[in-house]
Amino acid sequence: MRGRVAASVAVMLGVALGGFGLTGCTASGGSSGGDSSALPPVIVDLGDVDGTTVEVPEGGSVDLTGDDETYTDWTADIADPSVVEFVPGRDDGSAQFNPGLTAKSVGTTEVTLDNSESGDSVTFTVDVVPKSDDY
Repeated sequence: MRGRVAASVAVMLGVALGGFGLTGCTASGGSSGGDSSALPPVIVDLGDVDGTTVEVPEGGSVDLTGDDETYTDWTADIADPSVVEFVPGRDDGSAQFNPGLTAKSVGTTEVTLDNSESGDSVTFTVDVVPKSDDY
Protein backbone atom coordinates (compact mmCIF):
# COMPACT_ATOMS: atom_id res chain seq x y z
CA MET A 1 0.00 0.00 0.00
CA ARG A 2 2.78 2.45 0.92
CA GLY A 3 4.44 1.95 -2.49
CA ARG A 4 1.13 2.52 -4.26
CA VAL A 5 0.46 5.74 -2.37
CA ALA A 6 3.97 6.99 -3.09
CA ALA A 7 3.56 6.10 -6.75
CA SER A 8 0.19 7.88 -6.80
CA VAL A 9 1.69 11.01 -5.34
CA ALA A 10 4.49 10.94 -7.89
CA VAL A 11 2.09 10.45 -10.81
CA MET A 12 -0.30 13.14 -9.65
CA LEU A 13 2.59 15.58 -9.28
CA GLY A 14 3.77 14.68 -12.76
CA VAL A 15 0.28 15.14 -14.17
CA ALA A 16 -0.14 18.44 -12.36
CA LEU A 17 3.09 19.68 -13.89
CA GLY A 18 2.00 18.56 -17.34
CA GLY A 19 4.76 16.00 -17.68
CA PHE A 20 5.70 12.55 -16.60
CA GLY A 21 8.97 13.32 -14.82
CA LEU A 22 9.39 13.56 -11.09
CA THR A 23 11.54 16.68 -11.02
CA GLY A 24 10.77 19.00 -8.17
CA CYS A 25 8.93 16.47 -6.01
CA THR A 26 10.43 17.90 -2.84
CA ALA A 27 9.97 21.60 -3.27
CA SER A 28 9.44 23.10 0.15
CA GLY A 29 12.59 24.99 0.88
CA GLY A 30 11.64 28.60 0.40
CA SER A 31 9.12 30.81 -1.19
CA SER A 32 10.87 31.65 -4.41
CA GLY A 33 9.32 32.28 -7.83
CA GLY A 34 6.70 29.53 -7.62
CA ASP A 35 6.69 28.30 -11.20
CA SER A 36 9.35 25.66 -10.56
CA SER A 37 7.93 24.25 -7.29
CA ALA A 38 5.58 21.33 -7.38
CA LEU A 39 2.47 21.50 -5.25
CA PRO A 40 1.83 18.60 -2.90
CA PRO A 41 -1.34 16.69 -3.74
CA VAL A 42 -4.50 17.03 -1.69
CA ILE A 43 -5.13 13.48 -0.45
CA VAL A 44 -8.81 12.54 -0.18
CA ASP A 45 -10.25 9.21 0.96
CA LEU A 46 -13.03 7.97 -1.34
CA GLY A 47 -14.87 6.65 1.72
CA ASP A 48 -15.04 10.10 3.31
CA VAL A 49 -15.46 12.54 0.41
CA ASP A 50 -19.18 12.13 -0.39
CA GLY A 51 -21.03 15.41 0.25
CA THR A 52 -17.92 17.42 1.10
CA THR A 53 -16.03 20.27 -0.54
CA VAL A 54 -12.38 19.71 -1.46
CA GLU A 55 -10.17 22.76 -1.85
CA VAL A 56 -7.15 22.54 -4.12
CA PRO A 57 -4.87 25.25 -5.51
CA GLU A 58 -4.84 25.94 -9.24
CA GLY A 59 -2.27 23.66 -10.86
CA GLY A 60 -2.50 21.22 -7.96
CA SER A 61 -3.95 17.75 -7.82
CA VAL A 62 -6.26 15.57 -5.76
CA ASP A 63 -5.14 12.00 -5.00
CA LEU A 64 -8.23 9.80 -4.45
CA THR A 65 -7.24 7.04 -2.02
CA GLY A 66 -8.97 4.30 -0.04
CA ASP A 67 -9.84 1.78 -2.77
CA ASP A 68 -7.19 -0.91 -2.95
CA GLU A 69 -9.26 -3.35 -5.00
CA THR A 70 -11.16 -1.52 -7.75
CA TYR A 71 -9.19 1.74 -8.10
CA THR A 72 -9.00 1.32 -11.91
CA ASP A 73 -12.82 1.12 -12.22
CA TRP A 74 -13.61 4.71 -11.17
CA THR A 75 -14.95 7.17 -13.74
CA ALA A 76 -15.92 10.79 -13.30
CA ASP A 77 -18.71 13.11 -14.36
CA ILE A 78 -17.44 16.66 -13.93
CA ALA A 79 -19.99 19.49 -14.18
CA ASP A 80 -17.37 22.01 -15.39
CA PRO A 81 -14.41 20.26 -17.05
CA SER A 82 -12.59 23.59 -17.42
CA VAL A 83 -12.05 23.57 -13.62
CA VAL A 84 -10.73 20.02 -13.02
CA GLU A 85 -9.74 17.01 -15.11
CA PHE A 86 -10.12 13.37 -14.06
CA VAL A 87 -7.06 11.10 -14.09
CA PRO A 88 -8.09 7.41 -14.01
CA GLY A 89 -6.41 4.91 -11.72
CA ARG A 90 -4.13 2.45 -13.45
CA ASP A 91 -1.75 -0.45 -12.99
CA ASP A 92 1.26 -0.45 -15.30
CA GLY A 93 2.50 -3.85 -14.13
CA SER A 94 5.19 -2.46 -11.84
CA ALA A 95 3.19 0.12 -9.87
CA GLN A 96 -0.41 0.96 -9.07
CA PHE A 97 -1.73 4.52 -9.35
CA ASN A 98 -4.81 5.93 -7.62
CA PRO A 99 -7.38 7.91 -9.58
CA GLY A 100 -7.24 11.66 -9.13
CA LEU A 101 -8.12 15.11 -10.32
CA THR A 102 -5.95 17.86 -11.77
CA ALA A 103 -6.93 21.47 -10.97
CA LYS A 104 -6.97 23.32 -14.30
CA SER A 105 -8.45 26.73 -13.47
CA VAL A 106 -9.89 28.72 -10.58
CA GLY A 107 -13.56 27.90 -10.03
CA THR A 108 -15.98 25.49 -8.42
CA THR A 109 -17.45 22.33 -9.89
CA GLU A 110 -19.38 19.29 -8.80
CA VAL A 111 -17.73 15.92 -9.34
CA THR A 112 -19.50 12.56 -9.32
CA LEU A 113 -17.33 9.45 -9.24
CA ASP A 114 -18.80 6.06 -10.10
CA ASN A 115 -17.17 2.67 -9.73
CA SER A 116 -18.42 0.19 -12.33
CA GLU A 117 -17.11 -2.82 -10.40
CA SER A 118 -18.20 -2.05 -6.83
CA GLY A 119 -21.28 0.03 -7.65
CA ASP A 120 -20.06 2.80 -5.34
CA SER A 121 -20.80 6.43 -6.19
CA VAL A 122 -19.67 9.63 -4.48
CA THR A 123 -20.52 13.24 -5.26
CA PHE A 124 -18.57 16.20 -3.94
CA THR A 125 -17.59 19.76 -4.81
CA VAL A 126 -14.11 20.83 -5.85
CA ASP A 127 -13.14 24.42 -5.18
CA VAL A 128 -10.02 25.39 -7.14
CA VAL A 129 -8.45 28.46 -5.54
CA PRO A 130 -5.62 30.69 -6.79
CA LYS A 131 -2.16 29.39 -5.96
CA SER A 132 -0.72 31.32 -3.02
CA ASP A 133 2.15 31.16 -0.54
CA ASP A 134 -0.06 28.93 1.62
CA TYR A 135 0.21 26.13 -0.97
